[in-house]
Amino acid sequence: MGHTTKLRDIIGLIKDKASQSKATLLSKPSNLSLQLALLRATNHDPFNPPNDKNIATILSYGHSSRATASNAIEAIMDRLQSTGNSSVALKCLITVHHIVKYGSFILQDQLSVYPSNGGRNYLKLSNFRDNSSPISWELSSWVRWYAKYVETLLFVSRVLGFFLASSSNTMEKDNQEEKISSFMNKDLLKEIIALVGLMEEICKRPDYLDVEGKNELVDKVMGFVGEDYLSAVNEVSVRVSEFKERLSDLSFGDSVELVCSLKRLEDCKERLSVLSTGKKSLMESFWGLISEVKDRVGPDMVYKDEGKLVNWVRREKVSESARFGERVLISGDSVGFPSRRSRQGSFSYSRELMESYP
Repeated sequence: MGHTTKLRDIIGLIKDKASQSKATLLSKPSNLSLQLALLRATNHDPFNPPNDKNIATILSYGHSSRATASNAIEAIMDRLQSTGNSSVALKCLITVHHIVKYGSFILQDQLSVYPSNGGRNYLKLSNFRDNSSPISWELSSWVRWYAKYVETLLFVSRVLGFFLASSSNTMEKDNQEEKISSFMNKDLLKEIIALVGLMEEICKRPDYLDVEGKNELVDKVMGFVGEDYLSAVNEVSVRVSEFKERLSDLSFGDSVELVCSLKRLEDCKERLSVLSTGKKSLMESFWGLISEVKDRVGPDMVYKDEGKLVNWVRREKVSESARFGERVLISGDSVGFPSRRSRQGSFSYSRELMESYP
């Protein structure tokens, strides 16, 4: 095993040197610095994350023109899509995550629109396999999961209108509570559902095997994901707290969606607990809020089939909701409503939404 590992490491070094030499010969002078930094950041070393200096060089390409930023994103994606090596792929994904967290707006913007016709499997790595060695095989599962996670992170960021956990979103964060108080219920629910989806994706990470704890590459991935998780907790807290102010004004349909989402979130609690061991008081407060709002909105809901509502346990609640629904449907089409703290006037329920629930 030792000889095999040494041989693999030597082959990796040769490949890295060959790629850098090729880039030096074939790259345009304007792109040479980018290509070399990318190749060095995404080398074949299966244990260590990208070097900070090389990442900084890549990020610097977001402080020029849109075309320059676009070239940087294309170079990263070409590297990611063309490799069959799990270490290289994982480092490419870490580089993308660096852009989400620390990249300039122009670099993040180019990332968000690449590819222009991208489908659900944005990074197209769901079938990634590298069986060249035991560690490569194990890292392959991390590549598949991490690619899906980054796809989900980009989707959630589009829903929120800003990149989650990005250091460049201080202005968005400063105005967050004021903005959220003016959101319609449907918009708040859409954002909560997206954030819950991100937390569910975190729970799908590979099991902690021997690679975990010994491998700084995997540690880097989980470090970034842990920071995202805490940011997601904050975003969910603000939105659920806003719903707490609106409980008496929630429609039956909104109540169902909210409680189902919070139930899905609670199902993730145990699996997520390892990411917040140093934030005990914060997490106790968070889960207390989730439980409180869920119980106040729908304490008697019965769940089945991945959180979908089956029926109300108490029959009188069904009949009461139905009667109330009939009354409000007379008023016609509806809109959501902002916080009762800033709301003026009346509200009504959506005909489509009411008809979609029992």
